[in-house]
Amino acid sequence: MDFDAYAQTAVNLANLPPTAPVDPEIVFGEDSHAAAEVTEKDLGTLRRAGKKLRHVFELGAAGADGDAVEQLNALLVAYPVQPRISGHDASDWHMHATSRGAGVAAEYVAAAVWGLSVWLCAHGSDRFGVCADEHCGNVYLDTSSNNCRRFCSERCATRSHVAAHRARKRAAAVT
Repeated sequence: MDFDAYAQTAVNLANLPPTAPVDPEIVFGEDSHAAAEVTEKDLGTLRRAGKKLRHVFELGAAGADGDAVEQLNALLVAYPVQPRISGHDASDWHMHATSRGAGVAAEYVAAAVWGLSVWLCAHGSDRFGVCADEHCGNVYLDTSSNNCRRFCSERCATRSHVAAHRARKRAAAVT
């Protein structure tokens, strides 16, 4: 199981737009069987789980480790991991995070919560971040070597740095 990929799934869920419709192809990928199987109920589950995961990231980024762990433990209860081996032929064996019969969203969220929980145990919640760009607010996992990441992407970092540079130039021109 690729726990880092599962933790990134938690990031993706936490960054779902709060009010816009959830696009299954964006969540699961264009060629994913899950995108074709998702129901309206699943989409609601994904949105609710995304909000709860966002709260976990915000707690971790604020240094509230105990609260972040408490919230993750509650999510682990709500979306239990019941691993099973799945595949279509002998060369395609892989692990799924929940038992057969679980809904698409339940399986996806269980994997995300499990991955984020493993990430927290391995790296600490101080590696949870909320983008410093005032126009963004996306969450991210800080994979930098010295835990110094402040932005969710290079795009946000550039936009923020350019805005700061322009503000300094305007301030210098006024004085």
